[in-house]
Amino acid sequence: MAHKLSIFRGLLTFKSNQQKIWGVLIFLSIVTVIEVALGIVKPAALLTPIFGMKGLNWIFIILTLVKAYYIAWDFMHLRDEKKSLTSSIVLPLLILIPYLVFILLVEADYIYNVMSDGFVSWDF
Repeated sequence: MAHKLSIFRGLLTFKSNQQKIWGVLIFLSIVTVIEVALGIVKPAALLTPIFGMKGLNWIFIILTLVKAYYIAWDFMHLRDEKKSLTSSIVLPLLILIPYLVFILLVEADYIYNVMSDGFVSWDF
């Protein structure tokens, strides 16, 4: 089991809670800066579709999930809870998030088809 003052599965250990909070904050800030920089620059190589969505969007989704994981794991102290409580929080999300993404993609495709066929105007 990893020490309570460590992050990245024990790869980086801090001496105090304040140092750990700053370490996690710096990590989350770096991930956010990467997201913002990619959003501004939009590299052409990442604009090609991968599995029906631009590669840049996949990177945004993955980085957002990484940030959500570390916020829940460290700032909400999920790492200190019993395995059963952690599982009761994480497992429904592992089912719910893909389901919501599926609904979002199906509905977006339907709306795109309706709008592109000219049944409804794009001006709404």
